[in-house]
Amino acid sequence: MMTRRIGRTYRRWLAAIAAAAAAASIGAPAAAQEQAATSTLLLHVDQPGPWIAPEIYGQFAEQLGRGIYEGIWVGPDSPIPNTRGIRKDVVAALREVKVPAVRWPGGCFADGYHWRDGVGPYAKRPRGINAAWGNVPDRNAFGTHEYMDFLDQIGAQAFVSVNVGSGSVREADEWMRYMTAPPESTPGAERAANGHPKPFAVPYVGIGNESWGCGGNMTADTYVAQFRQYASNVRSYSGPRAQLIAVGADTDDYEWTEKLMAGAMLWRPNPTPLAYVDRRPLMWGLSLHFYTFTGNDWFARGRNVDFTQGDWAKALARANLTDEIVTRHAAIMDRYDPEKRVALVVDEWGAWYDGERNAPSALYLESTTRDAVIAGLSLNIFNRHADRVRMANLAQMVNVIQSLVLTRGKDMVVTPTWHVFDLYKVHQGAMLIPVDVATPDYVEGTTRLPTLSASASRDAAGVVHLSIVNLDPVRAAPIRAVLAGMSGRTASARTVTADRIDTRIRFDAPDPFVPRDLSGVALSGDTLTLTVPPKSVTMVSLN
Repeated sequence: MMTRRIGRTYRRWLAAIAAAAAAASIGAPAAAQEQAATSTLLLHVDQPGPWIAPEIYGQFAEQLGRGIYEGIWVGPDSPIPNTRGIRKDVVAALREVKVPAVRWPGGCFADGYHWRDGVGPYAKRPRGINAAWGNVPDRNAFGTHEYMDFLDQIGAQAFVSVNVGSGSVREADEWMRYMTAPPESTPGAERAANGHPKPFAVPYVGIGNESWGCGGNMTADTYVAQFRQYASNVRSYSGPRAQLIAVGADTDDYEWTEKLMAGAMLWRPNPTPLAYVDRRPLMWGLSLHFYTFTGNDWFARGRNVDFTQGDWAKALARANLTDEIVTRHAAIMDRYDPEKRVALVVDEWGAWYDGERNAPSALYLESTTRDAVIAGLSLNIFNRHADRVRMANLAQMVNVIQSLVLTRGKDMVVTPTWHVFDLYKVHQGAMLIPVDVATPDYVEGTTRLPTLSASASRDAAGVVHLSIVNLDPVRAAPIRAVLAGMSGRTASARTVTADRIDTRIRFDAPDPFVPRDLSGVALSGDTLTLTVPPKSVTMVSLN
């Protein structure tokens, strides 16, 4: 009976595709020229997929520009409202989007960071140099305790990156002892003397950062040996086991992933018949870094303001490559780990354009409509790969490249990317609903992309959420969606868009990206119809 019902639903979905194609071939009337042909979606509500890990919506903060200093930390004596030196407005904004985890202290900064410089009384902390980002002074005012306090205030988990590039196994182990050992121990007593008797929770530990580059210029074989040594010594000394995340590939370096999975995943990759074997993976996750910009040339990344529709399309084309890159790395991991015990951790992603000459700090980028669309597109991809992608970290959370929040002295604004994360927080901890998408192409010059991107989930209350991104900057997208295994009663939608592709958030003007209710959303039995605006990110709720 169930098979028959699914078959009828699928046939109706195919019929809808054929009808949409026929309508497109006939041509639209003149008044509707700014509307694309109908896209058709099939939601397999009765065939739920894996759990969408909340950590997919994680963040990244590094001692870089004003990402930490001013962006998060202003000091307890600042006239800017703060709690123990941490900005209240930023905390409120981040709590609202339910940030699940924050990676810190880097980034390239991590492989020059020595944790002891950031503990103890401020007056006695050494004044260091941020060699990773322009040899600028580093006050070390924001260290381990301040980071943990910040996490408590926003309700997030720790993801600490230890120093492999210029540090040592001993230094990493001593930091873990300081953070997690009981107060009766010597390192725990030192932590208690600095104000925190209770051990900190450190659920995620990154073993280095970009060891193929700023973290050591290592080959994969060299890093495999390094990781194995760190993995045998870096642990939590109280509470749950620390989950170790190995340095993975830069973008499309599939050979790196091959060598890491072959040489670093297991304690004994090739055990002899009689030897002791611990089959638990050494790593909880393997990282991946991938950034979006205009085209594929790191030395000509394009501007983040005053760009053309051609630039828009090229940036979205690169963002859309995330799906192929994740798919290919995951396929390599599947050969060594068919049970998917090791997560793919996309712990640096986002839009990174060339900086503006008048930028107030390093890697500060204003935020536009395009960033919202890139965020929605990327998060849809991560959701759809939830069987393997179990953490991702946007770069970077405050005042650096694709931020959630921007500050200017005492003022703060949330970005269009923040609004997308706010819409998408309903996916955190929900069950993935597979979605088949048939959509016309969006074409700009030589760039050809699907008009729509989508992902869906069902939460614990049974509500289905469908997130839809319209990549076309000009044409609205009519949609007909069939819900296999569900007959809804009500449907509503909210959308993020703006008048221009390069509309930006400003400190001295109303926020143009506040989501608005979408009209014309209709649900009849198992069929949903709506039209989403051009250059938009939309969240549909189905009850």
